[in-house]
Amino acid sequence: MKTISAFVIAFIISIVNAYSQDIEGDWSGKTKRGEKLITFVFKIKQENSKYSTTMEIPTFRVSGIKPSATTYTNGKLIIDGSNVGMSYVGVFNNEAQQFEGTYKEGGIEMVLNLKKGAVKIEDSRRLQEPVKPYPYYEEEVVFKNTEANIALAGTLTLPSENGKFPIVILISGSGPQDRDESFMGHKPFLVLSDYLTRQGIGVLRFDDRGQGESTGDFGNATTEDFSKDVLSAIAYLKTRNDVDIKNIGLIGHSEGGIIAPLAANNSKDVAFMVLLASTGISGAELSVMQSKILRQFPVKDEVAYEKDTRKAIAIVISNKSESEIKSELTKHYNDFLRPILTSLNVPEKNINLFIESQLKTSLKPWSRYFLQYNPADEIEKLQIPVLSLNGSKDTQVNAKINQNGIRQALIKGGNKDYKIIELENLNHFFQECETGKMDEYRKIEQTFSPRALNEISSWILHIIREK
Repeated sequence: MKTISAFVIAFIISIVNAYSQDIEGDWSGKTKRGEKLITFVFKIKQENSKYSTTMEIPTFRVSGIKPSATTYTNGKLIIDGSNVGMSYVGVFNNEAQQFEGTYKEGGIEMVLNLKKGAVKIEDSRRLQEPVKPYPYYEEEVVFKNTEANIALAGTLTLPSENGKFPIVILISGSGPQDRDESFMGHKPFLVLSDYLTRQGIGVLRFDDRGQGESTGDFGNATTEDFSKDVLSAIAYLKTRNDVDIKNIGLIGHSEGGIIAPLAANNSKDVAFMVLLASTGISGAELSVMQSKILRQFPVKDEVAYEKDTRKAIAIVISNKSESEIKSELTKHYNDFLRPILTSLNVPEKNINLFIESQLKTSLKPWSRYFLQYNPADEIEKLQIPVLSLNGSKDTQVNAKINQNGIRQALIKGGNKDYKIIELENLNHFFQECETGKMDEYRKIEQTFSPRALNEISSWILHIIREK
């Protein structure tokens, strides 16, 4: 009996140890996506009985991602990042002292094991990124969107600590972004802000709500909500004595380019605007175009595919209840997408994941707003100087189609002070490129074409001098 008791006690102790594992701290792991080895770091904190997580992906130089909920029960860790389109579920292996589980993002599922401890990050700074000390003034700032009850954290750079300077607010593209708009190993907003500040133009860039040091819920926010964050940034700048409040401008990239007009039309304090890779057509039309150009699988009948895509959009933007929309959309995706993917021998598990991801994305408040929003309606109202730049090899936002929409809106509204330029051989992020495809962004060493940087700064300085 003594031997059995000792065994039982040892077994109970091992179970207790497994389930009472102190999970606060850094957990890191590596997984493969194709040939690419990706490193993940989850920084877990515990306050009272609740956990929170901040996620970093050092491989892509992305940090400050805040999943909405973290739970740890009976050795099972669940990181719910539905607000940012990801999730992680892992079970603690007491013998290996690691969580063994699965990371999901979109329709992608990868095996990911996490061990406790920090991971060594190699310096992967791109050549254009500035190195401190900078030859200008830099300040970490926080301002509030009182309507949404959130605090937005950012970086303000000015040519000098003394004086009043023209300034621009940088507005990031779609998806949760930090103040540098970190993406695919690049920091385009860091490079842009450094360049402009050296030219005598101040810059405010900030973490999207719910990202980095900013508070709030990104997952339930819409384009209109983001425009109100910009309005809060404008209000903050007006409180400073080192800002020329008559020369506050907006620079929006991608979705930021449709947020900017919305913000400007609700403010009397925007003096000029730069649209970078912005759209000039409705969200619905853009989504149809992107679904055909960017999808990663072939279809036999393009006409039928477009028809079914438009039907999905019509369901999403209908006035029915969310439960009715979800039911109709689930049936439509199963009738529409499942046969295509099945014919390509995609495993059923992956098909289910893909459809589940499509449903989650489609039902978000952002999607429903975006699909019904036409930026041309807001661009038409602009009576301030506007510069629009698009890259000729942009595969996400077609330059000719969207710039035509922007041009026609400005003409219709009677705006006499605008400049529209299509820059040859530049992609969606204004890198000099070969194909313009998304998988090329990371491979290019250049972060931001000097041609584009010069166009932006020269135009802004010209506008300021003309006043």
